[in-house]
Amino acid sequence: MSYQVAILCVFIGFALMEAFKGRLFRKESEVADDGKVEFISTIVLFALTQPLVLFSAGALASVVAPDLESVLVGTSVFVQLGLLFVFDDMMQYWWHRASHTFIPLYNLHRAHHNAKYMSVRIVFRNNIFYYAMMPSIWFSGILIYMGLGWVYAYYLVVKLTIIMGAHAEWKWDQALYKIPVLNPVMWVVERVISTPSTHSAHHGLRKDDPATNYKGNYGNMFFFWDILFGTAKITRQYPASYGVEGMRRANWKEQLAWPLYKTPRTQSGAPTQQAQSANQS
Repeated sequence: MSYQVAILCVFIGFALMEAFKGRLFRKESEVADDGKVEFISTIVLFALTQPLVLFSAGALASVVAPDLESVLVGTSVFVQLGLLFVFDDMMQYWWHRASHTFIPLYNLHRAHHNAKYMSVRIVFRNNIFYYAMMPSIWFSGILIYMGLGWVYAYYLVVKLTIIMGAHAEWKWDQALYKIPVLNPVMWVVERVISTPSTHSAHHGLRKDDPATNYKGNYGNMFFFWDILFGTAKITRQYPASYGVEGMRRANWKEQLAWPLYKTPRTQSGAPTQQAQSANQS
């Protein structure tokens, strides 16, 4: 079974759980544009962006440093995983954090937070340029060139399983919090990997919601980076609502293709009536 098939199976598994526990499609807070953004961004990432970036990174490395090809083949799996932890997951933490502090990057990432719900559907929901520019994917391509191919494949399956679980509407950690004997285990788990509780906090709508930590909880696979770099908030609760307060409305084209496309607006800055109708239909 290829790693792509494994990732698809994991996605389908979480989607089925979400459908069983609640509503996978047509969520109460969903608008017409949501499905378009999620479908297009996911397809573009896996069919175009990720393969192209990984190939381009390897091709560039072969020109700049041809002696490094396959240099890591035969090294310890733990060494290879350590390199991926730092150059893929930690770098993604910093990219994610920068995307919430640097406005141009936020405009590429805002589509992810435009959704007013948590769901496995939003895992890969981002502007199409967001992943093309993500340093961690470029570093991963270089590491694959250096010999981490099969380790990267298994690593990616585990990483995306954790990330999907953290975004899914199904809160797998909620039941575990209620089992007293598991409290020590969950204390460790929620400080090592992203959980539905810690990542839901990052998607919380209201700043006055004690379960929200929009300017923090940036970790993707490892929540440990938030612990290490001082951006962690652990409450074992879930925000009452999701999204971003005061966010101006952008249609699906702007969410996917900013800065190439911007939602038509009136002189006051509000979306035109036509743009509003299309987004709310």
